[in-house]
Amino acid sequence: MVDLTDIRAATADLPRSYEVLVRDRIKFRVGRIVYLAVAADEETMGIGFPREERAAALAAEPGKFLPPSKADERYRWIVVRLAAIEYDELRELVLEAWGMCVPKKVWAEFMAGR
Repeated sequence: MVDLTDIRAATADLPRSYEVLVRDRIKFRVGRIVYLAVAADEETMGIGFPREERAAALAAEPGKFLPPSKADERYRWIVVRLAAIEYDELRELVLEAWGMCVPKKVWAEFMAGR
């Protein structure tokens, strides 16, 4: 199980990423693009996720993933139950979501330095 402290740790070293508070919800952005949003109860998070992979993830792991709200279905977005994942999977999800928002050059430089 992961929590907000783990989410902050997973995003801390990502170039151009920053945390904001919007209507009592913690969100992580690159520029003006939100790539991760923690629910107010901190039990779930919405995160950037490839739209073409969403249906397969929801079908394969319904205990872990939830569909986005109707308003967010048009975006590359999925909801994750924080109690259902460990830190390594969180980090992988965060990197994928962040990578969809930053320029390819930033992504390549960051990944080369890992």
